[in-house]
Amino acid sequence: MSKATPNPIVKNIEIINARVANHQDLQRISVNQDGVIEQILPMSQGSNQVVTEVLDVDGDWISLGGVDLQINGGLGLAFPDLTAKNAPMLDEISQFLWDTGVDGYLPTIVTTSIENIQRSLSIIANFSQKSGAKILGVHVEGPFLNYGRRGAHPAEYLLPLTLDEVKRVLGEYAHIVKVITIAPELDPTDKVIPYLRSLGITVSLGHSEATAEQARKAFNLGATMVTHAFNAMPPLHHREPGLLGAAITHPNVMCGLIADGQHVSPIMLKILLRATKDLFLVSDALAPLGLPDGVYPWDNRQIKIINGTARLGDGTLTGTTLPLFTGVQNLVKWGICDIETAIFLATDAPRKAINLPTIAPNQPANLLRWHWDEVAKELSWTRMGK
Repeated sequence: MSKATPNPIVKNIEIINARVANHQDLQRISVNQDGVIEQILPMSQGSNQVVTEVLDVDGDWISLGGVDLQINGGLGLAFPDLTAKNAPMLDEISQFLWDTGVDGYLPTIVTTSIENIQRSLSIIANFSQKSGAKILGVHVEGPFLNYGRRGAHPAEYLLPLTLDEVKRVLGEYAHIVKVITIAPELDPTDKVIPYLRSLGITVSLGHSEATAEQARKAFNLGATMVTHAFNAMPPLHHREPGLLGAAITHPNVMCGLIADGQHVSPIMLKILLRATKDLFLVSDALAPLGLPDGVYPWDNRQIKIINGTARLGDGTLTGTTLPLFTGVQNLVKWGICDIETAIFLATDAPRKAINLPTIAPNQPANLLRWHWDEVAKELSWTRMGK
């Protein structure tokens, strides 16, 4: 897996009167000739940077690009279906994601055969990326999931959650796995999570029937994430808060969230955001991302896409084909949260979830400018630079 990243596109400039998440008041952002952020200071403080251009963004928001920690494919290619022949499409998908505002992503491999998982891991591990959004690692979602909460994951490929099975699935490619989703109640030994953490893999709980007590134990063992909150897990209940209740009340856990209006009701999104700020947006986008609505193959089945929502023939919700930033715009449009929070949930928050730097000095200036149109009541964004 290449460590190459797109060249910074903002250089030798001072951006003034900018709003930046987690910074009070208007800021000035200085970017040096190497395309690196030199400083972020309140407008009330002077700047000693020498630049060739000053850009007044007049109160618009400035952020890094998005990071998508759960995306299943794009432009017709599902990541579990990677082969040597179609591997070049990774560059096309990466460029497409870059054009939708995403700086980095985790190709997500859902439940399939061990052969398919390892083939996809091998191709990603050896892929020399040329451009576009950077592949940050891989998210393995399954096959260690609870049968009763498997959703659209094929039952025939589910496996017991044991050390031996985990080692068998990861093989020699554990080094590129950044996140793995598991159902913690399937491991009575409590050995799997500490083992995964010893490999530097972030453990996310999902597709699970875990009680609050089981989830709390998993978090104390080292799990730090929840996969698509509310979906594929017991609902919040006043007597048994379940996995999600345990996550919301734990200080070191962040929850992924799909804001397409189908996976989770906007009312429940608002409740969750009132309950915790430890959230990040994901697209959970499927292979037809970037393609029109229609019927598409999905492993050995078919999915139907209507208005960006994907379902199996029996109506089972499988994902979306909406870009990550649609979730940002939805949160604002629905009045779920303020603009700053919505932007943060797709840019800085997912970086925080996998321990990447957020917007700050010494970071490459791959910057986005977000503008709120008060007349149209619309939030839009553009990449900065030429």
